[in-house]
This record gives sequence, structure tokens and C-alpha cells, in this order.
Amino acid sequence: QGQLVESGGGLVQAGVSLRLSCVVSGRSFSSSDMGWFRQAPGKGREFVAAISWHGTRTYYVDSVKGRFTASRDNAKNTVYLQMNSLKPEDTAVYYCAAGSGWPAVRWEYWGQGTQVTVSS
Repeated sequence: QGQLVESGGGLVQAGVSLRLSCVVSGRSFSSSDMGWFRQAPGKGREFVAAISWHGTRTYYVDSVKGRFTASRDNAKNTVYLQMNSLKPEDTAVYYCAAGSGWPAVRWEYWGQGTQVTVSS
């Protein structure tokens, strides 16, 4: 079992930055691949970014490459998503997920999400 709790969302203007955090408890964080997904109103859940359990591999959806950066602090059981140059189309509920099997990760545990709203 694992618990994932996201934080850091909010209402911001286009062009600014936000950093999302996800704290993991109840499972071995250091051996978990971690990911970020998002779901915009009326749309399905979309993959955003992933970081391998050892932190040396990352992967991003094309629409956020160069703007978003995933990182992790295994000592704090926390994964981060640094989001720069935010756009209105980044508006969504952002979820973190934990899994295994890099690069073909099986996502097993999910957080409850944090809302990010970007105004133009």
C-alpha cells in the first residue's frame, strides 16, 4: 500500500512558475518510479512526466518539454514537478503516481490531485 499526497497547486497568471510536490508514504519510495499526470476539464488523464527510481532518467510529454522538470529527493520521500512558463492550456488537476518497471512503468498508486489554474 502507498499514500501519495500532492501539494503546490494554485491559480496563477500565464508565464509564471509553480512547483508541485508529492510526498509518498507506506511504500519504498526510493525503489519507485514516479510520474505526473494531469486531467483538464472534459478531457482524459494525460501523462506529463516521469522520473526513474534512481533519478537519472526522465521523460516528458512533448507539450511540456523545456518548461517542466521532474526531480526527486529520496531522503524526503518527495517528488517534484517544477513548472515554468505556464500556459492556460496547462490548466488541469495534476496527479502524482508511483509504480515500477522503468521504462515501461506500471502505475500502481495515485494521489488525489492538486488543481493548477493558469489565467491568460
